Amino acid sequence: MGELHDRMQQDLILHGMSPRTQQSYLAAVRGLAKSHHQRPDTLSEAQVRGYVRYLIEERQLARSSVRVAVMGLRFFYTQTLHRAWASLPLPKRTKILPEVLSREEVARLLASTTTVRERALLMTTYGGGLRVSEVVRLRVSASDAGREMLRSEQGKGRKDRYTLLGPRLLTELRHYWQVYRPTPPWLFPQRAKPVPMNPATAQRIYYAAKERAGITKGGGIHAPRHAFTTHLLEAGTDLPTLQRLLGHESVTTTMPYVHVARSHVAAQGSPLESLPDVLSAR
Repeated sequence: MGELHDRMQQDLILHGMSPRTQQSYLAAVRGLAKSHHQRPDTLSEAQVRGYVRYLIEERQLARSSVRVAVMGLRFFYTQTLHRAWASLPLPKRTKILPEVLSREEVARLLASTTTVRERALLMTTYGGGLRVSEVVRLRVSASDAGREMLRSEQGKGRKDRYTLLGPRLLTELRHYWQVYRPTPPWLFPQRAKPVPMNPATAQRIYYAAKERAGITKGGGIHAPRHAFTTHLLEAGTDLPTLQRLLGHESVTTTMPYVHVARSHVAAQGSPLESLPDVLSAR
């Protein structure tokens, strides 16, 4: 793409897009150009729409992946090329309830780590309900022991927020600090560089511990965040508080956890139980 790549990247930076979003959007336009063997600024609207259909029908990408590609193409044509026709429809989101780790499974997961660093990383992910992009970018100064809060800076949506820092997690992080003395400012830096741990590394740590623990439920390192939310909801935490802890823009994003929280479902009971007792065994 050359000059177009540079123009689009500059526009992405000016719009405040995160490095990860920049990579995804640029990759979407590269994929379009490669598919048609043409510069993307020479393609017609029909060709762009045909490419999106190709992603859906032939490559059978997940809807979430197609949505990212469409948003990248929209940005390129509307913001970089200033075309008005790029009204590409977004595929509807699929509503899939996560497989939630039980408290016993979380305990087994943490017990299956092989180093203090791995345990501190996964304990922080669960204890703070953090996204992988947030936990790897925690700073050494993130802990507020007096308030028992953990500060996550510039997470999803370029937002700062506070989440929970319980006594067990604080003790674990202090032990981790004494053993590893991580290179400031990052709490979990890469081993050879003073930069944040790569999210892929954190993902591998999670999968390895999960396998050793014999946990068969699906999902990657986002699963501890799901467990954090569900376990707090089951313990009686209200949705607005959970919304703030998770950094959700709207409480509607937090609402699906009601469907996987066992106590909320059990409290309602089956309607069968409320029928008059006229169905005695015959």
